[in-house]
Amino acid sequence: MKKYLWIGVIALVVLYGFMTLRSLQTQANTVENSWAQVENQFQRRYDLIPNLVETVKGSAAHEKGVFTEVTEARSKVGQIKIDASNLNPEQLNNYMAAQGELAVALSKLMMVRESYPQLKANEGFLKLQDELAGTENRIAVERKRFNEEVKVMNNKVTVFPSSLIASIAGFEKLPYFQIEEAAAKAPKVAF
Repeated sequence: MKKYLWIGVIALVVLYGFMTLRSLQTQANTVENSWAQVENQFQRRYDLIPNLVETVKGSAAHEKGVFTEVTEARSKVGQIKIDASNLNPEQLNNYMAAQGELAVALSKLMMVRESYPQLKANEGFLKLQDELAGTENRIAVERKRFNEEVKVMNNKVTVFPSSLIASIAGFEKLPYFQIEEAAAKAPKVAF
């Protein structure tokens, strides 16, 4: 009888281990999907920038420094690739820094509008401005969702007893998406 009790206890421990491992992998997949949505919204912003720059260039051709800054920041963002299945703090910090620089450059580009009344009346510019504002809101929502999923994963990785299975399986605590102070505010697009 005692032998069967031990077999039952061992079977329950093994079952718990498999269920916890499944839960960890499922959450890891959820975090990857959430990251993909963050990147999707940043890509949307990235794709809007050339049209916005061209629209402003037509009305404010001598603002070359601002155009150069936006173009360089956009290029820097385009060069950074992150593997969502292997997020680490260094990758995420580089990505956040580049996105922060781009947000600051976009803010400057949007401020050019104040000096050029013809931009205020340009329908194409106004539509792009609205698209950018909507995209910035989407980015904020997706960053929040990503951080929520990272929190769930980090809890599973650090809270006993699932932390035992997580350490055996090689799961580690994930970094949160935090933005630099200079980019903490979305570019101002409403004047």
